Amino acid sequence: MTFLRYLTYERPYIYLYLTCFLISAAVFFTENYDIWAWGTFFYALTLCSIVLFGFLVFRYHQHVRIKGQLGSEEYDSLSLEGELAKAHIEELNRTHIREMNLIQERKNEHYDFIVSWFHEIKTPIAVLRLLQQTEMDANSIREEITKIENYVDHALYYAKLDSFNQDYDIQKCDIIQIVKEIVKAHSKTFFSKNIRINIQADLLIVQSDTKWLQFIVNQLVTNSLKYTEQGGEISVSASETQKEKMLIIRDSGIGISQKDLPRIFNRGFTGETGRTYTKSTGMGLYLAQQLCNKLGHYISCTSEVGEYTEFVIHFPQDSDHYLNLQKNTR
Repeated sequence: MTFLRYLTYERPYIYLYLTCFLISAAVFFTENYDIWAWGTFFYALTLCSIVLFGFLVFRYHQHVRIKGQLGSEEYDSLSLEGELAKAHIEELNRTHIREMNLIQERKNEHYDFIVSWFHEIKTPIAVLRLLQQTEMDANSIREEITKIENYVDHALYYAKLDSFNQDYDIQKCDIIQIVKEIVKAHSKTFFSKNIRINIQADLLIVQSDTKWLQFIVNQLVTNSLKYTEQGGEISVSASETQKEKMLIIRDSGIGISQKDLPRIFNRGFTGETGRTYTKSTGMGLYLAQQLCNKLGHYISCTSEVGEYTEFVIHFPQDSDHYLNLQKNTR
């Protein structure tokens, strides 16, 4: 920092000095003296100038010292502005650290998911290769292909989570019709496991994105099919209150333990059920809940081990944030 550049920042002090000097001079000249004491006047001016110069030099050395301390965490500010700027910079640093931690956490999540995804998709591919070398079974092949498609969907929708706002179309859709289409797509699994499907509603109009909602419902139906044993039953019903509409998917499957229930929507959580009965990535329910949250919905779950599992998708009754946003931007 040059001394001349430094002086440009000390202009308030210089202006204050000049103002005080001019006031003093005005008072001096308005006095009715027969003989003006010019020597005394210039002597006082010189003393004041020396004091001002000494003050500026002292302040300059203070600024140079503070500049050398900027790399350290603790340094003394020379003004209220500097103190406020220091506090602002510290807050920016904390915000930056939090954002970097979130980015790193997200990066680790992506890495963990990709590693898990590769491990999981290798299993059905290996089974298909084995089936090629033995007597081909259509049901087994179809089941393994369905697993691969499901894993690919997981990867696709997981990749789209961060860019959700650029890829949605909120409109009124009949979620019961979506359920029927999904059940039809899984009809062979229903037949092979002899699982009954009981759809107890004819119509439920909600505001959502059809494509994303289809993926969400498919994850819940797939989950029920996976953990419902031979001869079981899956029922689908609808309910409405003054505040919300609800789609209820209930199965007579193996259920979820109470200690695992609060964590089933966590990323990568499989729990006792996923580890004991079937291999699971723990991503299906996580993705379903994340997408629901982005659409303004949410999923709740109740269960009893050996009795049932019931998933409920909650939709707002009156308005939808994303639908209103979409209308305003058109």
